[in-house]
Amino acid sequence: MTYDYDLFVIGAGSGGVRAARMSASYGAKVAICEDKYMGGTCVNVGCVPKKLYVYAAEYSKQVKNAKGFGWSTQPPSFDWATLRDNKKDEIKRLNGIYESILGSANVTLIEGRGKIIDDHTVEVNGKSYSCERILIAVGGWPFVPDLPGREHVVSSNEIFDLATFPNDIVVVGGGYIAVEFAGIFNGLGANVHQLYRGDLFLRGFDQEVREFAAQEIAKQGVDLQFNTDVTAIQKQSDGRLAVTLNNGNTLITDAVLYATGRKPHLNNLFADGITLNLAKSGHIAVNDKFQTSIPSILAVGDVTGGMELTPVALEEGMTLAKHYYNQQPCEIDYNNIATAVFCQPNIGTVGMTEEQAREKYPNVQKYRSEFRALKHTLSGSDERTLMKLLVDGDSDKILGAHMVGPDAGEIMQGLAIAIKAGATKAVFDATVGIHPTAAEEFVTMRQPV
Repeated sequence: MTYDYDLFVIGAGSGGVRAARMSASYGAKVAICEDKYMGGTCVNVGCVPKKLYVYAAEYSKQVKNAKGFGWSTQPPSFDWATLRDNKKDEIKRLNGIYESILGSANVTLIEGRGKIIDDHTVEVNGKSYSCERILIAVGGWPFVPDLPGREHVVSSNEIFDLATFPNDIVVVGGGYIAVEFAGIFNGLGANVHQLYRGDLFLRGFDQEVREFAAQEIAKQGVDLQFNTDVTAIQKQSDGRLAVTLNNGNTLITDAVLYATGRKPHLNNLFADGITLNLAKSGHIAVNDKFQTSIPSILAVGDVTGGMELTPVALEEGMTLAKHYYNQQPCEIDYNNIATAVFCQPNIGTVGMTEEQAREKYPNVQKYRSEFRALKHTLSGSDERTLMKLLVDGDSDKILGAHMVGPDAGEIMQGLAIAIKAGATKAVFDATVGIHPTAAEEFVTMRQPV
């Protein structure tokens, strides 16, 4: 049978664009449709703008710390509109780059939301396209629970573009998005309350890292309230919001950000009669070749419920293209994928948590270092850094590395290469450090604790 396209991709985010571009480079005829964000969540309302806002938030701390080094400055002032509008310009530039990338790869770009009509047909704006394979790469969408006053909250989609800067803000959630935005607004000068219904935020991360991060974040001035949830939100006559908590307290604030997770963005994606198997979480279930329960329909990225990281979606898109259009194995190693949380201070991690390591290995050795960075001997800051290595005492293999401190993400990327290559503690010990740096601590920890 002759189709309009060999591959039709729904969603022009990280995974979708990579799959489309690479498939086309191998000779496939490819189309991609997008109804909202060229570049997807990461470029528009995720990684990129978030990191820009993190940079902005860190300047206030740098100005404060500079006094101990002899710099005398007037009290700095922050203009939200300048940050917001400069960010918009940068995102527009990146949107254009994504369009150019697709165009130069001879991928047909169609504006609009794709709907799957049958196993080999996608409809966009009332027009149908036949295709040998369909790839779902629509990502996730912020989830806000149903509660009284829900209409007054903003999600991580809208938080970047608030009309005015909130002097007081309540951040609800305990995942990395909530932690990062609490740090952003705290650094920009807002009074921040972060609420989480559990005992401690960043579930799934190393327990010691979570505890240490909570300690350091609280030092920065974020009001952390655990085992706390919102029961109702009410708008006051002055426009501010009254947030009622399950402990009976009420917070008066200018804005409420809900960062309570993301759900697969499946709305209006399927015509009647098209049903795919879903996991209990609502994500699309796929096999090891990214096939759904309908073999001609594939899925990659956040919509499948795996590791919700942009580099993972990129790798999946690349692997899919290589497999279906360049006859290569469909293999991805999801072990030892590094990640970072861009809170203040940063968290970087790769490999197993201590809890995971001790559950799997009988002889785990932990190497731990906690210290005040050299910079802060003059800055006066009491910020501390945590580093730890987890080692299999029987094989000497590094099982995991974790850091809480400035530039943790940058440092962890280098360690991830070594750990992916199977480095042992002996290799770390034989590596000559770069002095004076914080990173050298990872190759100078000699005694397990």
